[in-house]
Amino acid sequence: MNTFYDLTAKTPSGEKINMADFKGKPVLVVNTATRCGLTPQFEGLEKLHQAYKELGLIVLGFPCNQFGGQEPESNENIETVCLLDHGVTFTLSEKVDVNGPKTHPVFQFLKKEKRGFLFSTIKWNFTKFLIDQQGIVIKRYAPTVKPAAIEADIKKLLS
Repeated sequence: MNTFYDLTAKTPSGEKINMADFKGKPVLVVNTATRCGLTPQFEGLEKLHQAYKELGLIVLGFPCNQFGGQEPESNENIETVCLLDHGVTFTLSEKVDVNGPKTHPVFQFLKKEKRGFLFSTIKWNFTKFLIDQQGIVIKRYAPTVKPAAIEADIKKLLS
C-alpha cells in the first residue's frame, strides 16, 4: 500500500472500486451509518455530491457497524435504504471495519496519513477525509463537522 491510488474497495454488490479511477479528482471519504444521530449528514454529503460532481468531486461512503450497531443494514439492501431514506446517490462501499484487526485498507491508509486529535483510530460514524487530485490526504474532519463546513476546502481544491 503505497498510495491512495493503489487501493480498491467493493460496492455492496461486490463490484470493484479502483481508487486509481479517481486520479485528478478530489475525493471525500466518509464512514457512514444509517441509524446514527449523525445520519442527517447524508443530506449534506449528497448536496456536496450534487453540487460538485460535474467538477470532479467524488464522494465515497463506507458503511460501518462498529459504533453502537448503528449500521444494521445488509450489503444486499444498504444502497436501497440509503437512497430511499436519505436520498443518497453517491457511491457506497460494502460494509467495512474502520478500526481493529479487520480495518479496511482504505482506512488503514487514511488513518496513517491523517491521525485524529490524539489517536489515529476513528472515533465515530461520519469521520471524513478529503483527498486532493494527487491522492494526498489533505484534511481529516471529526464526525461532528457538518458537510457544509467542508465546502470551502472542496472549492479550494476545485479552483
